[in-house]
Amino acid sequence: MRHRIAVIGGGPAGLTFARVLHRHDHPVTVLERDPAPDARPPGGTLDLHEGMGQLALGKAGLLAEFQALSRPEGQAMRILDVDGTVLRDWQPRPDDRANPEIDRGQLRDLLLGPLDVQWGRAVTEVVPGTRDGVLVRFEDGRQETFDLVVGADGAWSRVRPAVSSATPHYTGVTSVETSLDDVDTRHPDLARLIGDGSTAVYGVNRSVTAQRNSGGHVKVYAKFRAPLDWQTNPDQADVEAMRSSLLALFDGWADPVLDLLRHGTAFVHRPLYVLPVSHTWAHVPGVTLLGDAAHLMPPLGVGANLAMLEGAELAESVAAAPGPGDLDEAVRAFEEQMWVRAGRWAEITAAGLERLVSPDPTEALALFEEVQPS
Repeated sequence: MRHRIAVIGGGPAGLTFARVLHRHDHPVTVLERDPAPDARPPGGTLDLHEGMGQLALGKAGLLAEFQALSRPEGQAMRILDVDGTVLRDWQPRPDDRANPEIDRGQLRDLLLGPLDVQWGRAVTEVVPGTRDGVLVRFEDGRQETFDLVVGADGAWSRVRPAVSSATPHYTGVTSVETSLDDVDTRHPDLARLIGDGSTAVYGVNRSVTAQRNSGGHVKVYAKFRAPLDWQTNPDQADVEAMRSSLLALFDGWADPVLDLLRHGTAFVHRPLYVLPVSHTWAHVPGVTLLGDAAHLMPPLGVGANLAMLEGAELAESVAAAPGPGDLDEAVRAFEEQMWVRAGRWAEITAAGLERLVSPDPTEALALFEEVQPS
């Protein structure tokens, strides 16, 4: 029997789930709000861990293709003091494939492959327990029913209310993202500062991180503790006002670090939200969640990895479930396993954010010392 399955959301979690099901010759409907794959910038780079994201790609039969696209050299990490002094400079070994980097856009295209994604399908509500299955309502007024609906639609999930009343809350830390293009030609000094991977600078309750992507593109992230309404003054649409405010916030830091902000082309404000650390729910037949929809965490290199592994594991469980009762039991068992692992990582990342944006900048360096190989 082939179950009617829909996954809401075309990010790493949803596409991994769909791609593994596709590998098992099981049909799946992918519903994505964006009107097209390139409707908005895909975001920065991701490091995919051997035992998580790479394991998921292996289950999808895509590991070799990933290895051809990924950048092992992107694992390099340099930490500076606010005066520009190099405190640590970690370089990966030539054979180190533990956490190679890949651009989000490249990963998305790799996962899309032969999948038939329904673009521009904005979901407004998911209603379990109807006579014909789980009802999905769309923004355009249409509706469809499925045996299983998987919510992989991120922090502000439209599927989550079907199983949980939890909503994300602000961590007190804000991130502002900017970009540098063609960095090796246009900003060679900054290219050398950043190196092949990332460079981070930690001060009192604030940090600046620059992360190399492919094609000479660099993402720069300024993080700091601020009230939630910080973005109303300055207006984030006013590039120069945002730049001036950030430069004032990091006044006194070394000029090369400030140049990362001076040369930024646009600024995107992203307050960091999380779900409760031990977010669980009473099992609802026919509906479940993956990734940020299930356990939104601080962005410390775990979220996408965890989401992809969950997508792959759930897909394998679903593919092995022959009947309706077996499907429900497979989903229930998956959720219980997910909650334990996600709860552990939620605690780790919450503590990590406290140390990375801390009144004591030495906490960030100590954290990296703990996780970097000797």
